[in-house]
Amino acid sequence: MVEERPRGLLTLVAESVVGDLGHGRAEGTAVDIIAAVGAHEAAGALAAEPCHCVVVELGAPDGESARFLRALRGDSALASVPVLVHSSHRTEHLTEDTAGGSLEYLYSLDELRERIALHLAAEEPGEVLTLVRGEEPQLTAVQPVDERTRGRTVLVVDDDARNLFALSGILELHGFRVLHAENGRKGIDTLVNNPDVELVLMDVMMPEMDGYTATAEIRRMPRYADLPVIAVTAKAMQGDREKSLASGASDYVTKPVDTQDLIACVRRWLPA
Repeated sequence: MVEERPRGLLTLVAESVVGDLGHGRAEGTAVDIIAAVGAHEAAGALAAEPCHCVVVELGAPDGESARFLRALRGDSALASVPVLVHSSHRTEHLTEDTAGGSLEYLYSLDELRERIALHLAAEEPGEVLTLVRGEEPQLTAVQPVDERTRGRTVLVVDDDARNLFALSGILELHGFRVLHAENGRKGIDTLVNNPDVELVLMDVMMPEMDGYTATAEIRRMPRYADLPVIAVTAKAMQGDREKSLASGASDYVTKPVDTQDLIACVRRWLPA
């Protein structure tokens, strides 16, 4: 897993996939997830031991991702290793020497998860066919990012890696910087350690400390009296929304999250 920060969202998604696969795998076939921050660490990890699959987050600064992908394609020892390249932006520039071959560019979060699962379940790397996209163009028109949201920081608190990944992907497409935590206690710690957080998306049902308790704890701290906290609730669970608002949430969105509703709600509550 090659990402810009330690144990990022791609790693969390891979851990979730491994957890799901683990129920059906024989003893002695455990999967090791090696997380590398940047191309330098990734190159060292690949040199140290063979990997069944490589997942790369596209978009590292100064073209580092593209250079790393070119190096992978140019290394004959790694020619058979499948490489899944994830980008939340279809406008990433793909040059001829960083496309095709054993590289798959994936823009759908669900699709990325499925491809990781397929490659990990395969006995040999070459057994999984490369995803065919037909005549779909590699690049689409640039979607401008709203300057009111560019670079602003949102904290997503959710114990489900798939929800974390999906919510973060939506927010990042609109220019937000996204931090994440996997339960209410870690969410509060992350909030306290990152004074630039302007809004929190808080899942309701989590282990250790649920969203209701975490929101109430946040509201007990005077400096967060006006911080927008948006609860993420299950549409089917009666009383979730009322209980969220009673605990101190500013608003709520329901699962499955609608992209337009989420962004509209976030924009409505962001400080001017």
